[in-house]
Amino acid sequence: MKEIGLRNPVAGVETIGLAGLASIRWNLTAPNLYEEALRREEGVLTAAGTLAADTGVHTGRSPKDKYVVRNADTADQVWWDNNAAMEPASFDVLMQDMLDHAKGMHLFAQDLYGGADPEHRISVRVYTEYAWHSLFIRNLLIRPDHDAIASFEPELTIIDLPSFSADPARHGCRSETVIACDFTRKIILIGGTSYAGEMKKSVFTLLNYLLPPKKVMPMHCSANLGSGNDTAIFFGLSGTGKTTLSADPKRKLIGDDEHGWSENGVFNFEGGSYAKMIKLSAEAEPQIWAATHRFGVIYENVTLDPETREPDFDDDSKTENTRGAYPIEFMPNIAPGSVGPHPKNIIMLTADAFGVMPPIAKLTPAQAMYHFLSGYTAKIAGTEKGVTEPQATFSTCFGAPFLPRHPVEYGNLLRALIAEHEVDCWLLNTGWTGGAHGVGHRMPIAATRTLLDAALDGSLHEATFRTDANFGFAVPVAVPGVDATILDPRATWSDKAGYDRQAAKLVSMFVDNFGRFADHVDASVLKAAPELKTAAE
Repeated sequence: MKEIGLRNPVAGVETIGLAGLASIRWNLTAPNLYEEALRREEGVLTAAGTLAADTGVHTGRSPKDKYVVRNADTADQVWWDNNAAMEPASFDVLMQDMLDHAKGMHLFAQDLYGGADPEHRISVRVYTEYAWHSLFIRNLLIRPDHDAIASFEPELTIIDLPSFSADPARHGCRSETVIACDFTRKIILIGGTSYAGEMKKSVFTLLNYLLPPKKVMPMHCSANLGSGNDTAIFFGLSGTGKTTLSADPKRKLIGDDEHGWSENGVFNFEGGSYAKMIKLSAEAEPQIWAATHRFGVIYENVTLDPETREPDFDDDSKTENTRGAYPIEFMPNIAPGSVGPHPKNIIMLTADAFGVMPPIAKLTPAQAMYHFLSGYTAKIAGTEKGVTEPQATFSTCFGAPFLPRHPVEYGNLLRALIAEHEVDCWLLNTGWTGGAHGVGHRMPIAATRTLLDAALDGSLHEATFRTDANFGFAVPVAVPGVDATILDPRATWSDKAGYDRQAAKLVSMFVDNFGRFADHVDASVLKAAPELKTAAE
């Protein structure tokens, strides 16, 4: 077997059972991986200096093909309602078949860290079949210093072989695609998909399992740092503005997707960003635009002009989930070490397409836990076939697909940390005002930023608040620089009775969704649930 590159001399491929490889390339950097990917025709060079690759039929994650090994360690720890189980024997067969499939291959390996806090990070070794996958995970995780690689010992091993097809009958899975996680041995097997995001989210899933027993909160969130050394956390599902709002030129970016909250403060799990590219423009998102137009960036499923190789970010013919993967240092204003102190503010983002929620509300700790467990946003009409009116989307803890443990475990941990560090919690609505989608209009970004700035700099505390009639949280009556009318959603509707009907509908959706958690939370959280009241009340 031919070996190229630097590695720990006592921790080679034999540590995971790989054998009979044609070659293995260790810890190659971007220029080398560009050359390998182009030579193998895995992608093309773009006019922006980036590497563009397509992922074939899998243009997103395959959550129904993700499995966790059920054994004595995990049987009572994993939230099996949300995680498909795989028998240990099936995993063993799958692993041996993937090791056999790799014989004769030219593989790539990267030694990386998941977690910027040395006390809580995990050492990750990723074996990939594709050169561009090796660059992807190198961009997304934290890259050790050159000297550290020589003594690197992996705790977690990922084997990613897109050309491997799983056998449902043999491997105890659903299809030819498989993402199998053994939390005990810390091995993750990915086969039958070229979507690179599976690797990144597998690391996040394992950290979501390992950290809570250590009283460290794993979070699907972005985070940034103000000039007063004040950390802000942004929870939010896709389309709510999490990445955009956290990339604030006035604040330093800690990270845009995955973080931990330990006794030391907040720390990024990653060393890069995986930004959505659809409709990206230099005018709307100048920092992300600049970061994604550099050598070393990977474009996933972005359409290119066949002659000029100029990217067309408005083209969604391959998928709306076009992505750009780049190291976090490509952003202009990042927090040193990708860490920050304990947060001063937590922002829960929602894009309410029903036009019911106020643009900002202050939450009590119990309300914060309620809305964290709810994880609400809304799809708009026209985004999917058959969607003709807004549809509520509830993804508990703002990241249900990545939760191995029961949501209440994360909710209780977050609530305890909020209380311990006296964190202010806010619900920020980036959705619709003046009516539901199709009648009203999107919340003005200038108003959103003004309200967010007032929350982060503390001036919003000086406002007079009213209690929202439906959700019970505190809503400011007036904020300097913001039209007071927009702060009262009902006042923005010309059809007041229509607003009341829409509010009743959304409240009932919240209540119905939270029913699955009702037996797991205390009375204060149950009392924080929305309750429909009449306009007169």
